[in-house]
Amino acid sequence: MKKTPIWKSIALNLTSDIAEGRYGTGDRLPTEAQLAAKHGVNRHTVRRALLDLAEQGLVHPRRGAGVFVAARPTDYPIGKRVRYHKSISASGKIPGKKILALTTRAADETEADALNLTAGDAVHVYDGLSLADGQPIAMFQSLFPAERLPGILDALTQTGSVTRALQLCGVDDYTRVSTRLTARAASATQGLHLKLSEGAPVLHSLGINADSSGQPVEFGKTVFAGERVTLTLSEE
Repeated sequence: MKKTPIWKSIALNLTSDIAEGRYGTGDRLPTEAQLAAKHGVNRHTVRRALLDLAEQGLVHPRRGAGVFVAARPTDYPIGKRVRYHKSISASGKIPGKKILALTTRAADETEADALNLTAGDAVHVYDGLSLADGQPIAMFQSLFPAERLPGILDALTQTGSVTRALQLCGVDDYTRVSTRLTARAASATQGLHLKLSEGAPVLHSLGINADSSGQPVEFGKTVFAGERVTLTLSEE
C-alpha cells in the first residue's frame, strides 16, 4: 500500500485546522520551525507542505512576516433547491462561472438512464468551472436532453446561469432528486483546472435535477476541490 508523503499529511492537517476555524482568514500560521518540531520533520518538509497550500490559494507568504491564511473553505450546501450563485453569495464570497466548452453529442448508457433517454440520444453538454472570489472550487459537466431543450446552449452562452438558461427554455423550476458523492484523487487535468496538485483529494458528485413534473432536465457531474469546499446538507 502506497504511503501518503509526510508533507502531504502536514498539508492536510493544516487544511483541516483552517476548515474547522482554528485559523481564520488573515491569521498567521505557526512558523516553519514550530511546525517542524510539532511533526518531527525538517523544515524542508514543512516548506513543501506550505507551498502546496499556497498553490491552492489557501495561504499566502509575506516576506519576513510568515505565512497567513488567505481564505477558509467555502461552505456549499447540497439540497433540493440549492442554487449556486445564491449559495456562494450567502457564504460571503463572489460567485462566478467559466465556460470551458459547449457541445452536443450522443449520451452513453449512464447519462441516458439519468435523463430518461435511450443510449445514443443527443444531449447538450456544458463543461465549466465554478468560482468563488475568482478561485476555482469545482469543475463540472452538465448534460441536458437535446430534443426537449434545443436552445439550452444558446441560453447558457447568453446568461452563464443554468437556472436562468432553463427558465428561458421553459423550465420555470427544478429540484434535485438525487445526489451521489464519492472521494477520489485529482487527475492531472482536474488538478490543472482546479489549481491542485495531481492526487489531491477531490469530491465527485453525480446529481439529477428534475422539473415540477418529475422529468429529468439536467444530469450533473461535479468535481469539488476537497480542500476548498465544505459540503453541507440542506433541507431546501
